[in-house]
Amino acid sequence: MAETGPDGAGSESTAEPCGTARAVELRVEAILQQATAALAILPEGTPRLEAELLLTQATGWSRTRLFAWPDHPVAPDAHARFDALLARRLAGEPIAYIRGRQDFWSLELLVTPATLIPRPETELLVETALELLRADAPLRVADLGTGSGAIAAALATERPAWQLVATDRSPNALEVARENLVRLGLRNVTLLRAHWSDAFAPGSLDALASNPPYVADGDPHLTRGDLRYEPPEALTPGGDGLDAYRAIAADARRCLRPGGWLFLEHGYDQGSDIRRILADAGIKAPSTRSDLAGHDRLTLGRV
Repeated sequence: MAETGPDGAGSESTAEPCGTARAVELRVEAILQQATAALAILPEGTPRLEAELLLTQATGWSRTRLFAWPDHPVAPDAHARFDALLARRLAGEPIAYIRGRQDFWSLELLVTPATLIPRPETELLVETALELLRADAPLRVADLGTGSGAIAAALATERPAWQLVATDRSPNALEVARENLVRLGLRNVTLLRAHWSDAFAPGSLDALASNPPYVADGDPHLTRGDLRYEPPEALTPGGDGLDAYRAIAADARRCLRPGGWLFLEHGYDQGSDIRRILADAGIKAPSTRSDLAGHDRLTLGRV
C-alpha cells in the first residue's frame, strides 16, 4: 500500500525516477543541503535553519512538513521562489526582512526595514520587568522607542492588567507596531508618536522600559551583517552612543511615580557608563544584569 504524502497523494505517484538530475534538484532535502552549504559563507547566521525558513516561505509548508517528507518534490515555481529568496540572503539581507517576520518571546512579529529586528537578548528586559513589577496591579508602563512593538507586546501578553504605552518618533515603525498589536489581539497597548518620555505627564508612569539606539558613531559593526539593513536611527544616536540614555534618565524622575522602575537595554560594554548616567540623574541603586552569554545587557534602577 502506498504511503500517503503531504499533499494527500500516494508517495509512489509523486516520485520521480531515481538518479535523474531533476529528481535530486527538486526534492526537499537536496535543496536544503545545497542551500545550507551556500549560506555557510555568511559571517553570521544559522545556515540550516535559514535554509529551512526560506523554503517554508517559498512553499507555504511548515518546517514539520519538511522534516516529515525530505524526499518530497518541490514544484518548479516554488523552487524558483526559493532561489530568489536565497539570493537575497546571500547578498546579506537579513532573513527577518526577507520573511517579513521574526519570533520574539512567545510571539511572531511582523518586521520591516522601518524597524529594528527584535533579538533574543531583549527578552532579558521583558523577563526582568515581569519579575520585579506587580503582576496583578493596574500598572502603567511605557516602552520608549518601541519599533515593531516587541517589548510592549510581550509585556501586554503576559500582564493583561497592565496598561502599556509604546512610543516612537517614526510613523512607519508605529504602523508596524499597530499591525502587530491588531494581529495579536492586544487591547492594553496604546501607541503614541513621541520622543522618549516627552509626552508623559509628571508622575504618570510606574515603569519605563527601552532598548534605545546605543551604537557609537563610526563603530565598524554598523557596516557589517544585518546592521547594514536596519534603520540607522534605531541603531545609533551619533557621538558616543549614550545620548538616548542621558535623555531618558534626565526625565525619568519627572514622569515616574515614587518607587517607579527604569529598565534599559544597552551594549555589552556600556554597563558602567549607564550606571553612572542613572546615578547622576538621581536614579537609586542602579545595577546591571548579564545576558545568557555573560555580557552586560540590562541596567535598572528606581526613583
